[in-house]
Amino acid sequence: MYQRAYKIALAIHKATLDFPKIEQYAIADQTRRASKSICANIAEGFARHHKSSADFKRFLTMAVGSSDEMLVWTDFCHDLGYIDKNTWTEWKKEYSEISRMIHGLSKNWKN
Repeated sequence: MYQRAYKIALAIHKATLDFPKIEQYAIADQTRRASKSICANIAEGFARHHKSSADFKRFLTMAVGSSDEMLVWTDFCHDLGYIDKNTWTEWKKEYSEISRMIHGLSKNWKN
């Protein structure tokens, strides 16, 4: 899950560098930040899991939120013509799966 989130965040970072200059401080930046926050929240939460399961779950909830946010940003990127349909489909599929995995981990994590 972390590895998948990290891998797609790298791909998104690279792809958004080719967005129009006018978008580099708007949708490209927002997309990069949201994609990176998923793996960052998973990592930070996991680092705290020994002290508090509730804290870990809170970070997982934030990671799911960012993953779901990426579903919206991918729509914007596609609808504005910055990514093609294949990339859009791949990103949507990956973030849907990442969200599902994080939900499952949070649900099944020990209390």
